[in-house]
Amino acid sequence: MSDFQTLHQTQDEYGPLIVLEDKETRILAFGENDEQSKLLKATPHIPQHTYVQAMLLVLLYSQPKSAIVLGLGGGGLIHALRHFDAGIKLTAVELRADVIELAKRYFQLPLSKKLKVINQDAKLFLESGDHKRVDVIFADIYSADGVDAAQVSESFIAQCAALIKADGYLVLNCWKEHSQNRELLAYLNRYFVEVRACLTGSGNWVVFAGKAKREISASGLKTKAQALSQQLDFQLGRSLTRFDVWQ
Repeated sequence: MSDFQTLHQTQDEYGPLIVLEDKETRILAFGENDEQSKLLKATPHIPQHTYVQAMLLVLLYSQPKSAIVLGLGGGGLIHALRHFDAGIKLTAVELRADVIELAKRYFQLPLSKKLKVINQDAKLFLESGDHKRVDVIFADIYSADGVDAAQVSESFIAQCAALIKADGYLVLNCWKEHSQNRELLAYLNRYFVEVRACLTGSGNWVVFAGKAKREISASGLKTKAQALSQQLDFQLGRSLTRFDVWQ
């Protein structure tokens, strides 16, 4: 990242927080050689990470009126969802208060009455159960060391399931290694009716757990993906080729 200049650097109880930029891009990092969020300044609604693009495949199955995002980062997912449908009621839960401030200050976080940002540990947020049920929960809880272990635990999956409507979805951003985690798959099958997953080119394993079964043919998915790509302003085709039932 030699071409990048440091816009902001600070430290909180969880570690470093760094904002880098070049002419087109801003990056949020939690340490050296780390890239938590990446934003194109001219088109902040277009996700730059393939795992964020993959997480949006859930929109092929769900037209959410409400969603919870666990782990805000630079707000890339919020940007994309807001561009897709400005009417979705979004709740973002973020552990680090400084991350929320940086998302607002440097990453054009699209603030509105439809977005509620909560500074809280996602695990405590879920345990309290103090929220109306939503159509989709996106879980993307990472530190500089990787996926938070809680995100792949049975209690986390169960608490998410309790907050999701009868035809809703849980979307988990995990690592490629989690594709071999049979315990995680068993937990998901316990609380959801069908489980799909997508392996991204960047080595993420993005999981989609649905409470209702939806049968869409391969050609039907392709047609929907083309229409959704136009709405989102980027091509979903690459993610779709790696998207299948996890079994």
